[in-house]
Amino acid sequence: MNNVLVLVRHGESEWNRLNLFTGWKDPGLTDKGIAEARAAGRLLKAQGYRFDVAFTSDLVRAQRTLTLILEELGQTGLTTHQDQRLNERDYGELSGLNKDEARKKWGERQVHLWRRSFDVAPPGGESLKDTAARVLPYYQAEIWPAVKAGRNVLVVAHGNSLRALIMQLEGLSGEQIVARELATGAPIVYRLNDDGTVKDRRDLSAAPVS
Repeated sequence: MNNVLVLVRHGESEWNRLNLFTGWKDPGLTDKGIAEARAAGRLLKAQGYRFDVAFTSDLVRAQRTLTLILEELGQTGLTTHQDQRLNERDYGELSGLNKDEARKKWGERQVHLWRRSFDVAPPGGESLKDTAARVLPYYQAEIWPAVKAGRNVLVVAHGNSLRALIMQLEGLSGEQIVARELATGAPIVYRLNDDGTVKDRRDLSAAPVS
């Protein structure tokens, strides 16, 4: 299997569990998040996937998830690139706030707009459009060339940095991509054509773990 691109959102973090806006803050994984990462690695191994290179963000929760996946795959020495351009969307003044507290401060409608619109940024933070503006050039310069060269590539990142990639890969609109939910620790496997379009897509989250 060549020209494979696998995307994995990091396992549950401490702030995911507490329902906090995280963004560029750097909490670690929960025990559940560690289990999710290991399960993702076992899933990929059971399906016969091996990787030539991996990419992750500058944040611990994604890096730790990648490390655990590679341990399960028996590929701990894999060449890995870390870059903040794959970081989660920066939530600015929302970072560290409980989502219910944010709704009390700014109102349900405004918080929903910040969370679920494509181009409206929270105070001091990024919209999904802003996030895509840093993620997609990095994909084109670093990740896609590896896939195009016939290598199997693993990307472990965050809900919104991965949404930016998925939007491009699947040709989705901004409205469509903000509605896409990404489970933690659930591999999404793409096989790509030579022009970068998607040949097929598989979601491994429902596959049995051996």
